[in-house]
Amino acid sequence: MSEQLPAAPNKDLSSKIRRYSLILLVVALVLAVWGEVSRVLARNQLSRVSAATAVQLVTTVTASRSTLGEELVLPGTVQAYIEAPIYARTNGYLKSWNTDIGTQVTKGQLLAEIETPEVDRQLSQAQADLATARANESLANTTNERWKGLLATDSVSKQDAEEKAGDAAAKKAAADSAAENVARLRDLESFKRVVAPFDGVVTARNTDIGALINAGQNPGSELFRVADTHKLRIYVQVPEAFATLTKPGLAAELHFTEQPGKSYSAQTVRTADALDPALRTLQVELQLDNPKREIFPGAYAEVHFKLAANAQTLRLPANTVLFRAAGLQVATVDSQKHIKLKSIVQGRDFGSTIEVLSGIEPGDLVVINPPDSITDGVLVRISGKST
Repeated sequence: MSEQLPAAPNKDLSSKIRRYSLILLVVALVLAVWGEVSRVLARNQLSRVSAATAVQLVTTVTASRSTLGEELVLPGTVQAYIEAPIYARTNGYLKSWNTDIGTQVTKGQLLAEIETPEVDRQLSQAQADLATARANESLANTTNERWKGLLATDSVSKQDAEEKAGDAAAKKAAADSAAENVARLRDLESFKRVVAPFDGVVTARNTDIGALINAGQNPGSELFRVADTHKLRIYVQVPEAFATLTKPGLAAELHFTEQPGKSYSAQTVRTADALDPALRTLQVELQLDNPKREIFPGAYAEVHFKLAANAQTLRLPANTVLFRAAGLQVATVDSQKHIKLKSIVQGRDFGSTIEVLSGIEPGDLVVINPPDSITDGVLVRISGKST
């Protein structure tokens, strides 16, 4: 028995070695399988991420009809409701002036007086000529009556009597002509008083005492300028695209640089009903009450028209449009998230947005800032929608 005892420990040692080796082998196999599986999973994840990254990311906006009205801002020119230059109707020298710039005047108020010595002499001469003509007429009438009585007794011939009657008629016509000449010169005499044609304010005085006055509307002959500023006219040139929307009764707000922070309500009273062939614009007149004389004629006005919305058209941001050889296009995204290019017909341009007359439907998703390389059928990812 002493020879068989050492075999047991050797047998246990071999068993342990085999067991540990098996465990190590299993662990190694598990690690190898886990590593391979991890690599496969990582590779698949990388493939998915790469595929997702390869799909273009886009932002879209929904095409819709605007229910809000639009605001059209245009420059306007302010004019007095009535404004007239005052010219002389007779010749002479300025004797005196009674009103200077800024003076409020009423209709018929004396602005200036003109000395007219030549017209005065002409009037005196015409009155003397009239007196002579009336005397000749009276004598001719007396002679005509006498010859009518002689003709009744056959004391004179009918021819002589008719000559006297004709002479009396001629003398009367000459007297009437002289009377009209006197009336004309009296009118010229009355024009030596320069008066205001309507209530208003004197905005210019271009003459002084002793200045030579020439009748008529000649360059440099304007004496005064009078303006009625209780109401103002504002003229605006409306572009052709908005001409049909601008009608009498359309309300507007006016802003003036000399009145910061204030707005004035005005109303369109009339339009030219015709476009200027050179500018392709429609002249529009608005009227503004100015009881406090806060706004001056000649001022620059910023006119804000409130136009009604057009329910027949769509609005899109201007940065959705592609300029292609085929014309204007937009890139839309279908239900499968593929790009579909659509040709559009543009209406009015509002700067940041445009009007689309046809080519898209309400609810279409339109890509904002599409790249020039975008084509039909491209798969995209939508990052968000802009309202």
